Amino acid sequence: MAQKLQKKSTRLTGRIVIPGNPSYNMARMEFNRRFSKFPRVIVFCQRTQDVINAVKWARERGIRLRVRSGRHSYEGFSTVNGGIIIDVSEMNKITVDRKNRVAIVQTGNPLARVYKKLWNKRVAIPAGTAPDVGVAGLTLGGGIGLLSRKYGLTCDNLKQVKMVVASERYGAKTIVANSKKHSDLLWASRGGGGGNFGVATEFTFRVRPISKVSIYSITWKWSDLEKVLPAWQRWAPSVTNRLTSTIEVAAKQVGTIVSTGQLLGGAEELRRLIRPLLRAGTPVKVMVKTVPFIEATHFFAESDLNLEPKFKITGAYGFQSLPPEGVRIIRDFLAQAPNRHSSVWSQSLGGARSAVSRVSPTATAYPHRKAETIYELSARWRNSGEQERNIQWVERFRKALRPFVKGNYVNFPDLQIKNWPKAYYGVNFDRLKQVKRKHDPHNVFHFAQSIPLPAGLADK
Repeated sequence: MAQKLQKKSTRLTGRIVIPGNPSYNMARMEFNRRFSKFPRVIVFCQRTQDVINAVKWARERGIRLRVRSGRHSYEGFSTVNGGIIIDVSEMNKITVDRKNRVAIVQTGNPLARVYKKLWNKRVAIPAGTAPDVGVAGLTLGGGIGLLSRKYGLTCDNLKQVKMVVASERYGAKTIVANSKKHSDLLWASRGGGGGNFGVATEFTFRVRPISKVSIYSITWKWSDLEKVLPAWQRWAPSVTNRLTSTIEVAAKQVGTIVSTGQLLGGAEELRRLIRPLLRAGTPVKVMVKTVPFIEATHFFAESDLNLEPKFKITGAYGFQSLPPEGVRIIRDFLAQAPNRHSSVWSQSLGGARSAVSRVSPTATAYPHRKAETIYELSARWRNSGEQERNIQWVERFRKALRPFVKGNYVNFPDLQIKNWPKAYYGVNFDRLKQVKRKHDPHNVFHFAQSIPLPAGLADK
């Protein structure tokens, strides 16, 4: 009896929300409102000891746990029915050492806050565009953005991670992973995906000095699709690495194609660099200007605001330009989109010896180093009655494009991809399983597409 009491001795600490609390409904909500789950308890951790206590509490009681930072898991992996959510969003300190070009960032920070705090010291990390995305999931999955071709992925600038991991039968402890100790866990934290090995609580990043950048936006009519998309795909990987660009083709009901980008350089140079794009089709709107970097982050964040609350997204990588048949598939699917909130978005990553492609596919857990572009296929809706039609459309679209693209980004998870280990991790999957065996041998941190233990070692 004493042993049983001992086993359940840990108490939860932090801000604890349970069903019946006035804040419970808001606390359980995911960014993707397609998912509505009812956890037994949500712990908003405010210090590392709160995280340790939450992991121990869950283990002592055999309760499923999920780890959450920005709530942006596209397939709802950071929530659970009847379990505990360990939420780090209130752990949001940031300290910047400009002299040594290092920032220490707690993992509860959303990107907008990271950019702002770093900008105060006139430094930056390469990261994404959505202002409320959590820095934790973004970094652990790789992290792509508008500085990527020059400075690499977010995870390429990660020097150290502090993580709470499960220890012994019911315990938990903090470990530090860097190039000198637990280097296997640092390797896995650079693209191996969030929530697989433990609860990351603090990142140390290399930061880059930054001041002004130049940005552009070009809009075309939808009828220019078969001229503009091939032109962008030829141009984006071949232009200077100081310029990272995107293109988004909206549903035919919207009727636009928009390309945007950011140059580490002046507006005059940018106007010269985008000429090949301006010669494609007939642009109806062109904007080029030089702005402070923080203003550029606000500009790119605009496309992530005021979106429909429910969505299905999948992704893929392009290792070469789409042939005419691939472009026609995009045209045909967007001509028959389930609603006006459907689109294909793509960003340049590689080519011209970009910082992303210079890294070996096995040097970090992120394997898609040689890809020239990344695609995001998305459908969004408000009413549940539209859900099945939208999900089916995305799935059919993904399958139709499969002959021309490869893999998928772990931060665009898709439960309908059967061979997801290969799609997300490629050649690195076996090594990730070995890291799992070492740091989470009881498979405490698991969800629908988490890194599994090597065969025969699953916790009984």
